[in-house]
Amino acid sequence: MKTIVLSICLLCCISAHSKPKTVTIHLLETSDVHGSFFPYDFITFKPKRGTLARISTYVNRLRQETSGNVILLDNGDILQGQPTCYFYNYVNTQEENIAASVINYLSYDAETIGNHDIETGHSVYDKWIKEVTCPMLGANIINTTTNEPYVKPYTIVERQGIRIAILGMLTPAIPNWLQPNIWSGLQFEEMVSCAKKWVKIIKETEKPDLIVGLFHSGKDGGIVTSEYAEDASLQVAKEVSGFDVIFFGHDHTQHNSTVTNRKGNEVLFLNPANNALAVAQADVTFEKKNGRWKVVKKEGKVVDVTKEEIDQQYIQHFQSQLDKIMAFVNRQIGVLEETITTRDCFFGSSAFTDLILNLQLELTGADIAFNAPLQFNSTIKAGPIRVSDMFNLYKFENQLYVMRLTGEEIRRHLEMSYDLWVNTMQSPDDHLLLLSESTFGDQQRLGFKNFSFNFDSAAGIDYVVDVTKPDGQKVKILQMSNGEPFDETKWYRVALNSYRANGGGELLTRGAGIKKEDLNERIIYRSERDQRFYLMQEIEKKGTIHPKSNNNWRFIPEEWVQPAAKRDSLILFGKKQ
Repeated sequence: MKTIVLSICLLCCISAHSKPKTVTIHLLETSDVHGSFFPYDFITFKPKRGTLARISTYVNRLRQETSGNVILLDNGDILQGQPTCYFYNYVNTQEENIAASVINYLSYDAETIGNHDIETGHSVYDKWIKEVTCPMLGANIINTTTNEPYVKPYTIVERQGIRIAILGMLTPAIPNWLQPNIWSGLQFEEMVSCAKKWVKIIKETEKPDLIVGLFHSGKDGGIVTSEYAEDASLQVAKEVSGFDVIFFGHDHTQHNSTVTNRKGNEVLFLNPANNALAVAQADVTFEKKNGRWKVVKKEGKVVDVTKEEIDQQYIQHFQSQLDKIMAFVNRQIGVLEETITTRDCFFGSSAFTDLILNLQLELTGADIAFNAPLQFNSTIKAGPIRVSDMFNLYKFENQLYVMRLTGEEIRRHLEMSYDLWVNTMQSPDDHLLLLSESTFGDQQRLGFKNFSFNFDSAAGIDYVVDVTKPDGQKVKILQMSNGEPFDETKWYRVALNSYRANGGGELLTRGAGIKKEDLNERIIYRSERDQRFYLMQEIEKKGTIHPKSNNNWRFIPEEWVQPAAKRDSLILFGKKQ
């Protein structure tokens, strides 16, 4: 009997030891949060569906349910997008940046840098980097003095003895959007070659059980030059072997797929999109065999967190910061006599865009001004104008520039803008606008084929846009708005934002035909502060603003355009203009 019992015990022990140990690690990514830290919009004062206060609830629950087998990552573009950010970036600079505070409170394991984080300038992002307690990643952000990465290229996170390498990279297209002083001392390497180099180093020196990419770069497309691609995440996934999971962002589009790389291995490929509406989640199961962890299962998903409860402890923790932000955004700076909306901007000369254009001309004394709608569907109602409204009026922290352009370059700049903007109508039944069914769910295009923040119109000149003409022949400039002749051979002073002046949208390069390296010498004025700051100052000086459309340009032929505009307005906004 003793022999039988002993045999049974031995068999049980052998069975227990022979059963492989499995562990599932849950990797979560947020990206392009753009200041969505709290469940209120500090521009509209309406509740926000997307907020880190809901993500906090989801993350805390998952950490509890999995005994802490969670790795939380953020993919950049967190420093810009709400007055919350502006207040801590440029006004209340003596305190810890709120974007560092929320990262630290939620105990993120790693953070990459986004292009809009760089856009805030050295003084802001260098301070933020120091304040964030988790590793800040950017393998392809190179310090030109040392020729080494400006921040950590990668980090190793351990859970249950499993070593997970996280490699961070940023889109290298920064020089196409931002003036050099903002990223002085830095250069941005092409992503594929950078990834190959660092994956090799990671494999040789770290011997990780999993390699994760955390890339602030879109799936594909964007700006493509002979040196790099703006959106190269898919290219990296296909061409660089070694990655098990790639989290990406920048293009504000949810994505969940599996990509097969050049060696035939499958890579989870995930993007949660923007504004803290969702998290991208990779659930990776490991099995220990012969003393090594092996991946036996990978599943990806994008989790909608908008139905999660708001984490009240999170809110209480940040209550003093919330009070300061509310006092800042509530300050009245003037009175608006008429309601203005960006909806009008897409169909002709509009009071919303022309308010900005006219202030640009007043502030700089320029001859002509360019501006595009930076919001798809924003309204500022008649009545008191508060600081919060200024973020509706002008979304980004661009500076105000003045450039020297010839009349021909001005026309060609506008030609490209309207080619991106409007359809070439063949009949009265055609669309006026250049729409695309595939982009109605795209948070950056919202039904347009192209980005609407590249739809520049102008003040200071009178012109028509004939939508029946082919691309490159739509714009006819009639005269200067002061009645003087317009001369394509003459030099003019043109007010525009720093994004455009630096080549953003390629309207000055591909459109006007100016070489990228020649743009800088054309700039004759740069504002010290962001354009919104000066717009705010001008409104405060005036006290009461009477926004009116300049009516200096229009689409023709009107008998085609007007019915088409009504049809397209219904498609985009669901009701008549």
